Amino acid sequence: MRAPVWSTSPRRWTRRCLPACPLATRRRTTPCRWAPGPASTPGTRSLRSRASGPPGTMDPRDPITSTRGVGPVLERRLTAAGCRRVLDLLAHLPLRYEDRRTLGRLPGADHRATESAAPGPLTVVAQLESVRRVFGRRRFSRVEAVACDGAARVGVVWFNRPYLAQQLEEGVPYLLHGPLRRRGGDGPWQLSNPSVERISGGEPNGGPFDGGGVRPVYGRIGEVPPSRVARLAGDAIRGLRDTSGPDWIEEWLPCEERIRHGLPRLAQALTEVHSPSGEASIEDLNARRSPAHARLAYGEFLLQQLQLAAARRQRRRSGKPHRYRADRVAWAAASRLVPFRLTGAQERVLGEIADDLARNEPMLRLVQGDVGSGKTVLAALSCLMAARSGLQSALMAPTELLAEQHFTSLARLLGSHMTIALVTSSQCAASDDGSVSRPESTEERIAAGRIDLVVGTHALIQERTRFARLGLAVIDEQHRFGVVQRQSLARKGLRPDLLVMTATPIPRSLALTVYGDLDVSVLDELPPGRRPIETRVTTDGRMEETVEEVRRRLESGGRAYVVFPLIDGGEGVATGLPSLKEFGPRWARALAAPHGVVHGRLRRQERDETMSRFAAGSIQVLLATTVIEVGVDVPEATAMVILGAERFGLAQLHQLRGRIGRGTDPALGDPLCVAITGDSSAEAKRRLEAFAATTDGFRIAEEDMRQRGPGEILGTRQAGLPQFRFGDLARDWRWLVAARQDASGVLDRLAGPGNDALRRQLERRIPGLMSPEEGSPRP
Repeated sequence: MRAPVWSTSPRRWTRRCLPACPLATRRRTTPCRWAPGPASTPGTRSLRSRASGPPGTMDPRDPITSTRGVGPVLERRLTAAGCRRVLDLLAHLPLRYEDRRTLGRLPGADHRATESAAPGPLTVVAQLESVRRVFGRRRFSRVEAVACDGAARVGVVWFNRPYLAQQLEEGVPYLLHGPLRRRGGDGPWQLSNPSVERISGGEPNGGPFDGGGVRPVYGRIGEVPPSRVARLAGDAIRGLRDTSGPDWIEEWLPCEERIRHGLPRLAQALTEVHSPSGEASIEDLNARRSPAHARLAYGEFLLQQLQLAAARRQRRRSGKPHRYRADRVAWAAASRLVPFRLTGAQERVLGEIADDLARNEPMLRLVQGDVGSGKTVLAALSCLMAARSGLQSALMAPTELLAEQHFTSLARLLGSHMTIALVTSSQCAASDDGSVSRPESTEERIAAGRIDLVVGTHALIQERTRFARLGLAVIDEQHRFGVVQRQSLARKGLRPDLLVMTATPIPRSLALTVYGDLDVSVLDELPPGRRPIETRVTTDGRMEETVEEVRRRLESGGRAYVVFPLIDGGEGVATGLPSLKEFGPRWARALAAPHGVVHGRLRRQERDETMSRFAAGSIQVLLATTVIEVGVDVPEATAMVILGAERFGLAQLHQLRGRIGRGTDPALGDPLCVAITGDSSAEAKRRLEAFAATTDGFRIAEEDMRQRGPGEILGTRQAGLPQFRFGDLARDWRWLVAARQDASGVLDRLAGPGNDALRRQLERRIPGLMSPEEGSPRP
């Protein structure tokens, strides 16, 4: 028995039967979704639920179903990927652009006779012949055809697109755009995986034919493929422009800033990004340097800088209840207590801190500088001035070992001028009598105000640690803490001054975003006597030479680090990288010196004990992972070997290198850092050469951000890193600086006329920003 038509070919059955159905006739007469149609009758459900705008128009805030071609299945896929509104779709910018404005010609069949043809993208109008699907191994297939433009014939191949074998028609003109290559390197020319559009009546897909124009190429949105995303974005732009006019989205950027920077309106920018004009520069579009991209990036940066400016104003107008009894003479006298002369950079930053503490609003300052640049001394002098003003200070470090080092050095430096206590989860101590105190007594003395400076770890922000009059909070290695910890320490007092320090060089653009609510000081000068570190990049095959160099420094009384990228040998074998457990014993035997092992899987007490022995000199070689990145100060450390150096970021390599060369004894020899790599790629070579070429941490940080992005510099624990959809901190830093400079003036004019749209944008990000009584930004 023959199967019914509908069971074997649903499409053919639909074409035969649907025209006879009266419902189908009514459906075909339904008005176009872009055009105004009759209002829904009572009791019926509208085709789409509108968010705003009059009937028959399209608004970017409408649900994604208002875009042509979005049915229930596609809506679920887009919604699952976070694309719920038309504006969400338009915020998905193209990855790149293809220039199809210039039509080319196919090279001749005899490739030896057409040496003038160059490989690269080609846009051509041609007919297709001999379209067929070819099956390969493992059920993979490709579609092959021959393209003919009337003068030459070239092979065309599509991979992973089997449906084209049924869709493409022979003898019909198509617009093809794709890479032109020689098969096998020197064989005949071939178009590989070109995009293909049918030309009907001289127009591709029924649209205006200008040679193809500039076409955006998108990435996937969840499970929606790039080609479908491109059609949806194009339909959305045309629908918005046709139904709502050229200004189809509300412009919130102040006119003064927009004109001064020469930026287009928001609707024009989004239109140009998704549907570039014929005059657009393909180089600027692909580099995201076009005026349209600049408008989106600047607008995003401005909103973020306005948030930070509002936070700064709130802080400055809130005031602080305490005052410092210190002037320039008192600061100069305190500086003379330090047994060495401050560098010019230290004196400059100390003056900035002194000015902050003298103001009525709480200080919120970031001090950044390379390892060994003298940040701790500035914190110590600030805490001394707080103690002389009757205030307490707190210094929080990320590890117990580093907290103990700070406690020891501060007690030795200023212990005779102030009382200093150590508070960690495992021990407490007080410096006035040198005895170890019970935790209860130390906490009681802190709560009673008899301790001037408290040094500790996360124990400082726990509930049991209470301060009588906390006036200054200092956070060391700020990037190791999240925003929550910083705020928790500040809440231990009544609007205390806050000084945060980091040895991780942060590019200016990143500092303006992550620490935009802080005033930034830079220590760009090392103390005198520090010898420059020689940095070498070598391969696995030159281990013997490296071992000899390290041995000479050990024989002179120096100490050495050997850093591994992995702990387990099994993990190292899987990745081809040296591991601590597999290669550590080999390096210990080769260096023939007392050694210790430190990695993240050891108990903290065992790890700290090994580090203390290394600092004391009972062991000379420390085999470690990156846990030593933030460690104790060992002036005798003069050598470091970093294995698998290609595994680390540039900023991390610089941090590791900063562990050596901190002493001034010339008998220890010149400090040496050797980066060993097994990666011979040009990219790895370029990165490591950039690391070896300079010891300037800020130059390295800028290069690291360009290569790996801002998130990798600060680490995943940094909760304050904003996520930008349009702007790139490395590429668009000039627009970020402009937004920073404009934010204060824009905030001053926020309550004025013509800024309603901007106020609505900010109210979504800062609820309660505007004071209803005064009609002005809240302080």
